[in-house]
Amino acid sequence: MNVQTPAAALTDDQIAFYRDNGYLLVENAITPAQLDAMRKVTYDLIDRSRAVTESDDVFDLDDGHTAENPRLTRIKLPHKQHPIYWETLVNSRITDVLKALLGPNIALSTAKLNTKAPGGGAAVEWHQDWAFYPHTNDDLLAVGLMLEDVDEANGPLQVIPGSHKGPVLAHTNKDGVFCGAVDPDDADFHRDRIVTLTGKAGSMTVHHVRLLHGSAPNMSDRNRLILFYECLAADAWPLVGGASYYQRLPQRELWEDLHKRMICGQPTTQPRVVANPVRIPLPPAPDAGSIFKTQKTGGARSAFASMMG
Repeated sequence: MNVQTPAAALTDDQIAFYRDNGYLLVENAITPAQLDAMRKVTYDLIDRSRAVTESDDVFDLDDGHTAENPRLTRIKLPHKQHPIYWETLVNSRITDVLKALLGPNIALSTAKLNTKAPGGGAAVEWHQDWAFYPHTNDDLLAVGLMLEDVDEANGPLQVIPGSHKGPVLAHTNKDGVFCGAVDPDDADFHRDRIVTLTGKAGSMTVHHVRLLHGSAPNMSDRNRLILFYECLAADAWPLVGGASYYQRLPQRELWEDLHKRMICGQPTTQPRVVANPVRIPLPPAPDAGSIFKTQKTGGARSAFASMMG
């Protein structure tokens, strides 16, 4: 469903589509000036990665990364690397879409800029975000802002409509270790229902935290630049054992961090508890530094290998 978003909010039909299907594709989520500014900063960061030889707190390097040919899977926490990413989130149509779907009080859980290098940049195997960080309720979603045009060749986001209403699938390997991906042979992984989400730069996808999704390797000659903002209603609080970084903070730092992450409205100390299917992502993979590392070191089976023959 490719729709034009009004400046102030989503239509009732758009909201109903999201509730039923678990995703939405929205055009013109930011202004051309915001898009240009974000692209410049992003390419500057990619250029800066030429001096990096190992993944660090800013860059996740892809196989084959060199100073001459920088190849990244991700820029970590982009809103902490440059203010343009936070400023755009809170001063654009993105905020209006979030309010329509999550209510007036919304916090950022985390952000990441998946750069997916050209010529085979790493796939993200099929998973549900909820498997990584269950909360007291499931009013959580991820916004995927396209900083360049995204077509079928360069590893676009793929989703299975309606899967957010189903079970939380096992994301473990044969030994029961959390690997951050579903088994391609799981009976509840309905690959025949897959929808591919492509769009022009400045468009954004929205997907529910329990929606099954993934993305194939980037086989084009262009970076696939999608900035993901993971957002939640302020009354959704994380369950112990999840992967959210703020669960490891002392109480005072947690409270201060929460205020810094508020996109709009106010935080609350009264979590809303709703019965939802939950799996705790334990025991962890040997390296749980990112979804790429979790899937690789956890021994996730690739669904894309069989899809691509």
